Amino acid sequence: MIRLSSRVRLLASGLSAVAGYVDAVGFLLTGGFFVSFMSGNSTRLAVGLAEGAGYAGLAFALIAAFVAGVSTGAFLGRKAGARRGPAVLAFVSLALALAATLAALAPLPAAILVLAFAMGAENTVFAQDGEVRFGLTYMTGALVKLGKAITAALMGGDRFGWAPHLLLWLGLVAGAALGALAFQRLGPGALWIAAAAMALLALAAARLDLAPATA
Repeated sequence: MIRLSSRVRLLASGLSAVAGYVDAVGFLLTGGFFVSFMSGNSTRLAVGLAEGAGYAGLAFALIAAFVAGVSTGAFLGRKAGARRGPAVLAFVSLALALAATLAALAPLPAAILVLAFAMGAENTVFAQDGEVRFGLTYMTGALVKLGKAITAALMGGDRFGWAPHLLLWLGLVAGAALGALAFQRLGPGALWIAAAAMALLALAAARLDLAPATA
């Protein structure tokens, strides 16, 4: 994250903001499940299985949809080559638009699973050599790096090495707050805002070099 240009860092924070927005809408739609945070769904799956609760099925379906999205995004990214960023983000935007349509016309689970699929695909935007460099829709890794960077700064290392990780986390939190507010006013229609925002970020990505700077 630190080796990315400032513009790419801002793009990453914008993508995390959209992910937080979508996750908040999904959380409110389902009454407590996540469309981008699969650790939470994994815990709910385990608890549901232990209790024999029916919601375990939804938790598993969300996890499977997320993984399928990661796989599909990785495939598209490899096919797109140097145009990985805009290609994957345009695909995610279309998936979000489909989810918004399904939320209005079809049973709720269909839209929720498409949201999880879209969030999985989003995480492949910054992949390199087949590996995801950092997550955009979940913040545990970013917070671990934030803590380590703070310690490094206090011990004489990069004074502001923690800033990119904090910005990424703040983007997700701010996006989630906006998603909750939008859902209060628009209900499932709030997803159209996410689809439009992702389309704009895809256009922004087309103008940027998403590769990390060389050391």
